[in-house]
Amino acid sequence: MHGSLPSLTQGASAGDTPEQVIALSDHARVIAAGKARAIQAITGQTRMLALNATIEAARAGASGKGFAVVAEEVKAVSAEIGKLASEMESELTSALDELRSVGRRMAADMRGQRLVDLCLNAIEIIDRNLYERTCDVRWWATDAAVVAAAGDQSTEVLMEAERRLGVILSAYTVYLDLWICTPDGRVVAHGRPDRYPGVRGTDVSREKWFREAMGSASGDDYAVADVDQCRPLNNAPVATYAAAVRENGETFGAPIGVLGIHFDWEPQARAVVDGVRLSPEEAARSRVLLVDARGRILSASDRRGELTENITLALEGRRHGVVLDQNGRTTAFHLTPGYETYRGLEWAGVIIQEPAEGEREGGGGAAARKRR
Repeated sequence: MHGSLPSLTQGASAGDTPEQVIALSDHARVIAAGKARAIQAITGQTRMLALNATIEAARAGASGKGFAVVAEEVKAVSAEIGKLASEMESELTSALDELRSVGRRMAADMRGQRLVDLCLNAIEIIDRNLYERTCDVRWWATDAAVVAAAGDQSTEVLMEAERRLGVILSAYTVYLDLWICTPDGRVVAHGRPDRYPGVRGTDVSREKWFREAMGSASGDDYAVADVDQCRPLNNAPVATYAAAVRENGETFGAPIGVLGIHFDWEPQARAVVDGVRLSPEEAARSRVLLVDARGRILSASDRRGELTENITLALEGRRHGVVLDQNGRTTAFHLTPGYETYRGLEWAGVIIQEPAEGEREGGGGAAARKRR
């Protein structure tokens, strides 16, 4: 039927959304306005008829007095109906506007929660990936060739260690290089001498990962450094994990060196931010980020600001949440939950999303600034 509301009698379905609430309220508003105008038109016609009846009653003189009384009553009733129609339109418009606002808030909340879930998914993938790196470095630090090279820097022993590291790298393609370091912080062997000829002899004694690994209590411990560019590896961004190489490869043996493994950060991280499940329309107005504990951008779907730009998250004591700014921009975030024995480095998955074209109007209201 023309002008009727979509059926609401079948109950909620899996496809019901806040956007449907908004659409229904807009449709109801149009119908209410149209019906109010129709009533006003009818009351206008009724008042015109009452006026004509009053004129004819006056012409009829005394015999038309009774008819004049009826005409006045009709005019009064018509005016009352017109007043009620106007009040109804005003009240319905106000109620439907509020319903639309509720629908918009519901839609924003649902979209925000979905973005938070996507942020969590992204940071969890990274956590699981980096957890495997902590297992790799502790395992390979006990490899016989690695242990031998840390304790004996003879040419033959170092050549065997580099051969062994090359075999590992051929199977684990997520690494750029693996370094064996002496207790004083000198790299004596690595897995890719052909690709990175300047690595051997590099001094890493000032590196955080080296110092922490040398000072670790047991073979169960590892050290990790935030993502940064590594000059000997052609300035490629790496996440470096390290573990002490111990006498005889024993868990509580004395440290005789350090194994540092350099995770090839850029392609792995970009696969994560590019793989977040946004529609093409959403992706065009969204920026997916991985950031460290300082807010430094480690990876970005738009490739901007990587390792150079910092963002500020309104954490307010929360580990996840959504913030809408005065321009209608949504920022969703989720800090690392850690994985297994890997507690994470307080990194976060972040999605910054500009409002859709139809959402820009009125984006700066109090509701838009609400933090959840």
